[in-house]
Amino acid sequence: MEQYRFNIEVSREAIDDLHARLDRARWPDELPGTGWQYGMPKGLLREMASYWRNAFDVSAAIARINAFDQYRMPLAGLDLHFIHQRSPHAGATPLLLVHGWPGSIVEFLDVIPRLTQPELFGGRAEDAFHVICPSLPGYGYSAAPPGPGCGPRYVAQRHLALMTALGYERFVAQGGDWGAVTCRLLPDLAPERLIGLHLNLVAPVPPADVPDPAALCTQAEQAALATWQRHQKQNMGYVAIQASRPQTLAYGLADSPVGLLAWIGEKFHEWADHGGDLRDAVSRDALLTNVSLYWFSNSIGSSLRLYQEHFAGLARGEGAGPRVDVPFGAAIYPGEFMRPPKAWIERTHRLVHWFEAERGGHFAAMEQPDIFARDLWRFHGTLRGL
Repeated sequence: MEQYRFNIEVSREAIDDLHARLDRARWPDELPGTGWQYGMPKGLLREMASYWRNAFDVSAAIARINAFDQYRMPLAGLDLHFIHQRSPHAGATPLLLVHGWPGSIVEFLDVIPRLTQPELFGGRAEDAFHVICPSLPGYGYSAAPPGPGCGPRYVAQRHLALMTALGYERFVAQGGDWGAVTCRLLPDLAPERLIGLHLNLVAPVPPADVPDPAALCTQAEQAALATWQRHQKQNMGYVAIQASRPQTLAYGLADSPVGLLAWIGEKFHEWADHGGDLRDAVSRDALLTNVSLYWFSNSIGSSLRLYQEHFAGLARGEGAGPRVDVPFGAAIYPGEFMRPPKAWIERTHRLVHWFEAERGGHFAAMEQPDIFARDLWRFHGTLRGL
């Protein structure tokens, strides 16, 4: 199947338009002394917007992405954008590496070199991967689905088609956030093609064949489940909005860079692992590279729709099956809001690898690229030994 080399291009006019919109931003009032209680504090957002306007180098950020081998390929009439970074080691294992929302391929810019050439970062040549990192449909420079009905199962099927088109019949799949949801469907759709599945977001679903699943949990795991329950009650309003009225939200986010920065920046602050300053986990330039990708591709609206499509798909019975019978690896990061009990995963997955990181959150590859890559090297080694 024909594929076209691709580089992201951002015109001077587009950058000037961004700057003009940031200059003209109209700021709402704010209740004093409320911190994050009502959302992103105005002082912090103004500081971040000023940096985006006056100090952030858009051209350098885009050049950093363009340093990787990118392509667009028509699949079923829709272009799919992806990084295809082959390792110099011919025997490297193909790795499908999938991002989520509000992330993008930017999440993986620091880990791709570690995965393709691990020997340069303390690993071994046999740990190497050929990395295939697609932009989800409707994200970045991947074309948006043409109509309703294109949820995670549709995404998983497109990724299978991509791997076939690239000549990779068997591969390892890895994902977090939507990447975890879509990759989790691969064992249901084509188990024979998976060498292994590795996720850094694993839903804490109690095994159905155990009378008292809570009895299988350690005290720390019970505390993690309580944290997840509180998160569901207090911090899932964005899901309700994006799953019910994504188009209405999209008008504001597509028109206002300050609004887009606040909506995405809030999620990074809430979900990354840090002590109060996001920059301890994700640099300002990395965050703004990610936000800029959404802005210049004008893809925030189409990205939001995956939430509605997901829940519609669940209503149609398109959710994941009850078991994972391919070799499975789980990476549990302390800042992640979903941290399942190991005993639950052992009963519902063919668990061959379990890793509990000392640091890192929802954007694990972006926050802790070295920890993330080393964990995948170890998982790869386990797979080779099976």
